[in-house]
Amino acid sequence: MAHTGLKSEFSSKVTEILLLGFQDLKGLNVSFFLLLLLIYCVTICGNLLIIVVVSSSRSLHSPMYFFLTQLSFSDILLSTTIVPNMLHTVLYEGSSVSLIGCFAQFYFFSAAEALECLLLTVMSYDRYQAICNPLHYASVMDLTCCLRAIVLCWLVIFFTVLMIFLTVRQLDFCGPNVIDHFFCDLEPLLELSCSDTFIMKLETLFLVIFLAICPVTVIIVSYVYIIFTILKIPSVTGRQKTFSTCSAHLTVVSLFYGSLITIYVFPRKQNAKTILSLFYTVVTPLLNPIIYSLSNTDIKRALKKLLKNIFACELNKTL
Repeated sequence: MAHTGLKSEFSSKVTEILLLGFQDLKGLNVSFFLLLLLIYCVTICGNLLIIVVVSSSRSLHSPMYFFLTQLSFSDILLSTTIVPNMLHTVLYEGSSVSLIGCFAQFYFFSAAEALECLLLTVMSYDRYQAICNPLHYASVMDLTCCLRAIVLCWLVIFFTVLMIFLTVRQLDFCGPNVIDHFFCDLEPLLELSCSDTFIMKLETLFLVIFLAICPVTVIIVSYVYIIFTILKIPSVTGRQKTFSTCSAHLTVVSLFYGSLITIYVFPRKQNAKTILSLFYTVVTPLLNPIIYSLSNTDIKRALKKLLKNIFACELNKTL
């Protein structure tokens, strides 16, 4: 079928997408709905708490925690993009969304995932500078550098989503309109399109290399240098203390990239893909603040201080 390059999504015959979601719950829809709702509430509260604690504590005003607040914001964006519509899908055993709404969900999902990739990379560089170049760390990772890194991340995200938008809007959707998934991901969207998707797949390959493979390469190289530096520390206590400063980040990187690589690189059945997608879109944003708060004594100390101050203020109001 021939298509002109100027066609937009408004010329498509399909105006609505049906998301099947989870079809094998066997009467457990309400229970699964309540579980997802609980996870979503804990995710939002946990990540907001990280942002509030870091912002209110002067002892946490350092590059590592500044980037952590940005990661928490990314987790909130990802979770809010996916979970609310998924709750509707679970409760009603399917959900219909407009084609434009489906595209919008995909754009925000892509932005959140790409932002997380870039932030984890910047955080690994920060740990590299702190451990391998401690004498010059303060001068290299100053406030200006941190702000430039975040602005650059957001600019990359903006142009990435813009590039995807300009390509996807020229695809035609003539039917069918059913996606066997709980959100609008790229692969099922391309399967529904009746246009030639070669350019989109080529563009996706470029973005995967630029936003996933290159960042994970930087992370691996950074940790190779970090590990070699840690091994040179003579005392066991010193090695353990130094490694503890990057253990949370390494855990988050492993969870995030492990689930992404598994689902997008290794072919699996649809049920397995759905479960893995559930892990990196719902579970990972929940675990990130838990991992950082449980493994970081500075955050736990700042949290206790914040709660003590809040309690003291409330007590003074009642007296």
